[in-house]
Amino acid sequence: MREQIEKLYAVPPVEKEVTEARRIFGDFRTALNNGEIRAAEKTVNGWQVNTWVKQGILLGFRLGELAEMGDPKVLSFVDKDTYPVRRFKVSDRVRVVPGGSSVRQGAYLAPGVVCMPPMYINVGAYIDEGTMVDSHALIGSCAQVGKRVHVSAGSQIGGVLEPINASPVIIEDDVMIGGNCGIYEGTRICARAVIGAGTVLTRSTPIYDVVKGEVIKASKDSPLIVPEDAVVVPGSRAITKGRSSEWGLSLYTPVIVKYRDEKTGAAVELEDLLR
Repeated sequence: MREQIEKLYAVPPVEKEVTEARRIFGDFRTALNNGEIRAAEKTVNGWQVNTWVKQGILLGFRLGELAEMGDPKVLSFVDKDTYPVRRFKVSDRVRVVPGGSSVRQGAYLAPGVVCMPPMYINVGAYIDEGTMVDSHALIGSCAQVGKRVHVSAGSQIGGVLEPINASPVIIEDDVMIGGNCGIYEGTRICARAVIGAGTVLTRSTPIYDVVKGEVIKASKDSPLIVPEDAVVVPGSRAITKGRSSEWGLSLYTPVIVKYRDEKTGAAVELEDLLR
């Protein structure tokens, strides 16, 4: 499949080849739905971006034609026919609570995932077992979300399709994302970290670790990485130059105020009864 996708991405099919190309893409999309392939995966050497998978997702947009979708008497959409809305069955063991949520074809939701309305999960996203996506939350294209993660209400997990080799946002197992957070530009949240409500993390945002006395930054070859067990909250740092200093201005910055302990774990423990 990889060879077929790479070939079709490099050389767009001519008209007589489109039917076969759409069949190949259909098999590719099914593999995404089933979690058999993914845009990034963890290996013994760390996280690896599967560029060919992102190429296949982009290929779907190229091959697709605009089509009317949904029930025109209730709620209708116009989108590429290669990416209709996913429909779940009881056998999938995914809870989609009534109230206006959408999951695009090409996204994988493992058994035990809970979707609270309204929320949206885009193509290429991978949501692992026991994760809750709360109301008004967005999981962007190709974002990778681990097991037992809570993406709280109003939070956005950014997506990335281009540049084609760029790392997506990665949320590892047992992470707590507080309400109204924004995680963007390939940021990686390592296992068991807690991101406090209102925190925004981007590639250009340094994190000040007041516990270890370090400043964590992204580099040319590495995204912004939040360490395991870190507890990150919104903070600020004073501007010490020019008029900004005279006016007492400060800039937003995320701050690691502690590392997760038993007390923190109890405070953010997910309630099994909800699942």
